Amino acid sequence: MRWLLFISFFLGASAFWAQQIPQFSQWYWNLQAINPAHTGIKPCLEIKSLYRSQWAGLDGSPNSGFATFSTPIYTERKKIFTPRQGVGFKMETEKIGPFTMNRLNLMYAGHFNFTPDTRLSIGIAAGIRQWVFDKTKVSTLAPDPAIPESNSFISPDASCGFWWNGKNYFVGLSFMELTSSKWTDIGDKSRFRFHTFLNGGYHIPINDQFTLLPFALLRIPPKGPASLDLNALFDYKNRITFGIGFRNTDAILTSIKVRINGNFTLAYSFDYTISDLARNDFFSHEFSLGFGTCKDKSNSKTTCPLF
Repeated sequence: MRWLLFISFFLGASAFWAQQIPQFSQWYWNLQAINPAHTGIKPCLEIKSLYRSQWAGLDGSPNSGFATFSTPIYTERKKIFTPRQGVGFKMETEKIGPFTMNRLNLMYAGHFNFTPDTRLSIGIAAGIRQWVFDKTKVSTLAPDPAIPESNSFISPDASCGFWWNGKNYFVGLSFMELTSSKWTDIGDKSRFRFHTFLNGGYHIPINDQFTLLPFALLRIPPKGPASLDLNALFDYKNRITFGIGFRNTDAILTSIKVRINGNFTLAYSFDYTISDLARNDFFSHEFSLGFGTCKDKSNSKTTCPLF
């Protein structure tokens, strides 16, 4: 019966309109993963990876992860406000029951300063996605012709994003699934659908050691309920960051990140489920690892770890 639920969820009488993009709680530490405009925005190389186990303990529950690479393109600046550029890529995978999604995107962004503290960034990402259905992982009481055979197909993938930041704030807007590709041989009306992400944050120094970082992310699928994350983090000298958050659809969020030897970061987050799944103690976990060549400024006044 569990797999029948998955099949009806994806292949039901009507098209699948709900969230088709992996959901990550640590989005505020991995902005390139949700907005290509963040590619190369920092004056250093960055490599990040993340793994998420959603509703751990539930058979067939979502497991997802990604790896991103970002670096600026160094060119001679003839004027103080000469545009800068950045390049990178993202590899992403998600597995839900018999379904597996893999993505590979190349990314480019242009960064335009209007003043020393304000900047507009515009980014694009393009690549391919692989969609896999494994029938061997589906079991029914009797043969069901409505369940398709095992299948795999590749289709184009694209997204774009915009980013505006000042000295102590940022606002981002990104559009995912710009190519509305059909799910070949899986559903007559099933296809990838346009998604919108709107996020923002603020940097509030408390003293020379602590900084308050409130964040918000609104995920808007083509149909179905929007998902809103509200987070409040405390940063200690850009060495340790911890906080709590709330997602309107299903969870209370907690997270902590530690900087190691100036260049490495290690983070963990825990989602305490408050939806109906909480009755069975199905919680979510995220682990992430990052590397960057930016200089460590933790010995000076508090800095914003985002930009």
